[in-house]
Amino acid sequence: MDSHTKIKSRDELKGIRKQLARDKKTVVFTNGCFDILHRGHAEYLQKARNLGDVLILGLNNDASVRRLKGEGRPIVPQADRAFVLAALAAVDFVTLFSEDTPLALIETLVPDILVKGGDYAIENIVGREVVEAHGGKVLTVPFVSDRSTSDVVRKIIDLNEKGILN
Repeated sequence: MDSHTKIKSRDELKGIRKQLARDKKTVVFTNGCFDILHRGHAEYLQKARNLGDVLILGLNNDASVRRLKGEGRPIVPQADRAFVLAALAAVDFVTLFSEDTPLALIETLVPDILVKGGDYAIENIVGREVVEAHGGKVLTVPFVSDRSTSDVVRKIIDLNEKGILN
């Protein structure tokens, strides 16, 4: 499946989710901004995918990222972020959401497993109550240290200030 066919609207995913439930497939959901994809993201997504049969990734759209991360973000536009994420073998489907949190998307999809990085406390994970109320699990996977978009941005700024980037 190519990247274009893995990027779905919320409504399309609602139907896919119903079919996956009928097929007794375990659906894993995670979300994030994924601005400047790096190894930490890839390892996290592989670990999330290994928890079930299908991984659905909710991706903050550009306006949502800007509200959460500030002016100048995202660095990579939503269409490009969605395409690159959909190209990863670990990711089965990508859908954009415009809200600041994925709660409405989680309420629509009701995944079997909701996953976030180990830097989140389970009790603070948005959508936890929805998933648990339907018999699902909420899990964290270990955070990959020294691998973050902020680290990449800082390095680029540092190289630019040293005149190395032109």
